[in-house]
Amino acid sequence: QVQLEESGGGLVQAGDSLRLSCAASERTFSTYTMGWFRQAPGKEREFVAGISRSDGRTSYADSVKGRFTISRDIAKNTLHLQMNSLKPEDTAVYLCAARTGSLILRTGYNYWGQGTQVTVSS
Repeated sequence: QVQLEESGGGLVQAGDSLRLSCAASERTFSTYTMGWFRQAPGKEREFVAGISRSDGRTSYADSVKGRFTISRDIAKNTLHLQMNSLKPEDTAVYLCAARTGSLILRTGYNYWGQGTQVTVSS
């Protein structure tokens, strides 16, 4: 069973930065490919970024490419999402998730955290 817990959300202004963290069970990153997703009110959950279990390759949604960076601290079992140049349309609940295998896909995630709220004011 994989345990995931997000933190770091908050209320910021447009153009600000925020760093999200996801604390994971031990050995999660050696077993699972990780992803960040977000869900805004009235919208479907969408893929934001992913990092491969095997070699740390990353993948991003076009809407965040160049602004967001996903990373992992294997020693601390922590996944991060550095978010720069935030926009009001980035407002959402952000969730981390884990899936088996090495491919960074946008579906098929087996384990989810509870999420952390990010609100960007204009």
